[in-house]
Amino acid sequence: MKNPSEILRNVILTEKSAIQSEAANKYVFEVSVNANKLEIRRAVEVFFGKKVASVNTSNYSGKARRVRTASAGRTAHWKKAVVTLARGESIEIA
Repeated sequence: MKNPSEILRNVILTEKSAIQSEAANKYVFEVSVNANKLEIRRAVEVFFGKKVASVNTSNYSGKARRVRTASAGRTAHWKKAVVTLARGESIEIA
């Protein structure tokens, strides 16, 4: 089993994620690209000690970027997970 801190990279705090957390008990995380839904579920349950109802994931491809005119590159690919907690559970994210 992977370390939960390797799977959960960052909490995504946006207006949409704040509304989802209040209304539907859903929390949004940036996760490892190689993590699957079961690993994400276990990581949230171990890291926060809460019961997870479901996990939805989305893969995002990196975008092409330029620095001045000479060098071209791209941003990293990343994965987003929307975790729905069981009824009565909540995570305090500040």
